Amino acid sequence: MVSYMNIMLYGVGFLVVVGMALLVAFQEKLVYVPALPGVTKSYAITPARLRLVYEDVWLRSSDGVRLHAWFIKLFPDCRGPTILFFQENAGNIAHRLEMVRIMLQRLQCNAFMLSYRGYGASDGYPSQLGITRDAQAALDHLSQRSDIDTSKIVVFGRSLGGAVGAVLTKNNPDKVASLILENTFTSILDMTAVLLPFLKWFIGGSGSKGPRILNFLLRSPWSTIDVVGQIKQPILFLSGLKDETVPPSHMQILYAKAAAHNNQCLFVEFPTGMHMDTWLAGGDHYWRTIQQFLEKHVPEKKEKESSQNGNVAAIKSHL
Repeated sequence: MVSYMNIMLYGVGFLVVVGMALLVAFQEKLVYVPALPGVTKSYAITPARLRLVYEDVWLRSSDGVRLHAWFIKLFPDCRGPTILFFQENAGNIAHRLEMVRIMLQRLQCNAFMLSYRGYGASDGYPSQLGITRDAQAALDHLSQRSDIDTSKIVVFGRSLGGAVGAVLTKNNPDKVASLILENTFTSILDMTAVLLPFLKWFIGGSGSKGPRILNFLLRSPWSTIDVVGQIKQPILFLSGLKDETVPPSHMQILYAKAAAHNNQCLFVEFPTGMHMDTWLAGGDHYWRTIQQFLEKHVPEKKEKESSQNGNVAAIKSHL
């Protein structure tokens, strides 16, 4: 009996040590995947390949890291929404260009695609604090542009990008008009239990039943569940029910948390949507859902109101 208990204790101790070693040494490599296996980190294509008019934008994050982005306009005088798009984890913004091309056409919008630090042509190494700074630099850049309607900046984040977008939206209630979250996780702590199930007793979110003694080692918790309830802007939740990476229950939990404090939330499911292809599997329904959400929460009213105010001022000047 004693020997059996010793074996059990040694086994548990071994798992803890292995888990700690993995989290300390490789957690950024486990969390962030700037390049797909067997694929170069550089851009395979540019927007020009898809006949999109674009601008290479170079930014400096607040800590001095040089960042690259693409600003893609539907047409020169487009005053529709500008989508600040934050991508999924693996790969770079070039892998999302086909989706963005369709997005511009269907939503009559502009798009700003940021390469997080360490991704694509951006310098540096990814971390939660760093990427949060990168997102803020992108939004600050857009807010200063004179060729877009800055009252119609919409943040769109998928998976990891949803965690990034949620933090940015919460921190900038006066700069972001609305938020779209797609297949986003509640937290990296919860995802660690999904992706590394042998550690679920030692690491996890609030729903974990174990002692969670390794939680303090995580440097990029991305706890979207703690952020989404603080967002005041309208939020659209897009959930692919065949998501093979992030359990769809994560999106349901995020929606419930947000809707308890925000009556401008909408949750839409796509039965055949997987983690990366919900936009494709959802087809026309997917794009009409986003279009109707934008029409309701980012309406074409600013220019009309400005024109009406100008007319009123002109009339008063003649009285």
